Amino acid sequence: MSISMAAVAASMAVVTGGGLAVGTGQGTHAIAHEHFVAVADSDTYRAVTYDTAAVPAGSQVTVVSHPASDGGTRVALILEGVQPDRTFGAHVHRNRCGASPGDSGSHYQNVPDPVTPSTDPAYANPDNEIWLDLTTDGHGDGHAVAAVGWRFRAGEAASVVVHEHATDTHPGHAGTAGARLACVDVPLS
Repeated sequence: MSISMAAVAASMAVVTGGGLAVGTGQGTHAIAHEHFVAVADSDTYRAVTYDTAAVPAGSQVTVVSHPASDGGTRVALILEGVQPDRTFGAHVHRNRCGASPGDSGSHYQNVPDPVTPSTDPAYANPDNEIWLDLTTDGHGDGHAVAAVGWRFRAGEAASVVVHEHATDTHPGHAGTAGARLACVDVPLS
């Protein structure tokens, strides 16, 4: 069963109480809808998979972000056709996707940790970052929605990275979610 954009809109409506609010003057809306391509077969890196067993070439990703009227931001992630019955971590990253998994840089943080990589739960947490962990169904489809009380700074958030496992919250490991399996460019800021 495929998850539709209507499901994303409904999920975001629950979070925001008002839907997507496209064209209301509340700020920039970002949407990416792509098919993942194996990194070896890509030269644009808009949506790349670094692990084709977990995130097969041809699987789909959709990211929708919009500012809320309360000054916050809502971000939704949909994965379709990835590894079934699996939990993935996913986060907004600072740089665009590239040939190497590390090209996407560190997690975007509203209040940046002065130490990188950031594993201090005071900074690496779902209130200071966008965490979009999800578990796929038997078809490899899943979605997540995050709501935070801030907006992205211009030019500092450029992609969503799908990680190996759910995000850790323990000191010294906070914000980590294993290997970077796939990446999609999203014009978040």
